[in-house]
This record gives sequence, structure tokens and C-alpha cells, in this order.
Amino acid sequence: MILRKARPSEANDIWVILQQAIEQRRKDGSGQWQNGYPNEQVVQDDIAKGHAYVLADKDVIIAYAAIIFEREPAYDHIDGKWLSDGDYVVVHRVATSDAAKGRGVAATLFEMLENLCLEKKVYSIKVDTIHDNFRMMKLLDKLHYTYCGQIFFQNAWCRAYEKVLH
Repeated sequence: MILRKARPSEANDIWVILQQAIEQRRKDGSGQWQNGYPNEQVVQDDIAKGHAYVLADKDVIIAYAAIIFEREPAYDHIDGKWLSDGDYVVVHRVATSDAAKGRGVAATLFEMLENLCLEKKVYSIKVDTIHDNFRMMKLLDKLHYTYCGQIFFQNAWCRAYEKVLH
């Protein structure tokens, strides 16, 4: 498996995976991602800005994430405290294809992201998730992310996590 930047020609494949994740959130009883976000334009914007990354198994895209090596304005105001104050990477819109579920794909994506961060000399990963996204909270706990407090993002209070790399 490889983690790489998405190509413009892969926008539709990414959108299919995000639609599967949107449906999974609905089945889980969550209101997250049920209001038209994310959408196809978000995918196009992620690709155009260089934030769109895919995890590919051979030539098949099995997961997607927006990986942003820039400041997230919503993270400037936390009800709590981040572990670090320096440069960080932000991870948004993590989604795994239905065909790859149960194979540890999301964990692999985050582990490969850690290597990418180290290559770029960025030693902090920050991520948020809505309060009822138990799957993501379980994954972040498994990967040793620290709960730092709450931030307001996409019109909702979200749980904020950070992992400092060594």
C-alpha cells in the first residue's frame, strides 16, 4: 500500500468512498456529514489545493483523507490545550472504502501519514472528530493520540486530538 497525493482523474473514485462513509455515519445514527458536506466540490477543492491524499492498494484506492500541511484557523481557539505550539499537519475527511473495511486500512493511513510528516520535518498531527464518531475516537485512542479539548468546526463542537511525533 502507498499513501500519495490524489490525481484530478481520481475525484470520482474519492467521491464514491466519501459517499460510503457518509452512509456509514448515517447508519451509525450520526448527524455528521448528513447536510451536504463533504461533497464533490470539496473533493475538487482538496485536489486543487494539494490536500487530497489516497491510500492505494496496487492501483485501487481504498481510503481517502485531506492532509493539510497548513494552519487550521478553527484550531486557534480550543477549549482545552494542545500538546504543542509549533508546525502541525491537519487531517480531515478520513474515509475508507466499504470493500476495505475491517482490514486496518485507516490505521495504516495514519501510520503512513506519520512517516510523511517525519519526512517533511513536521512533528505534530492534529485531528478532530464529532462527539458521536466512536469509530474515529477508537482509532485515535489505538494510535495513541491525546484528547486535548474541544474546537468549533463545521458548525459543531468537535473533540480535538493531537499526536506529537518523536
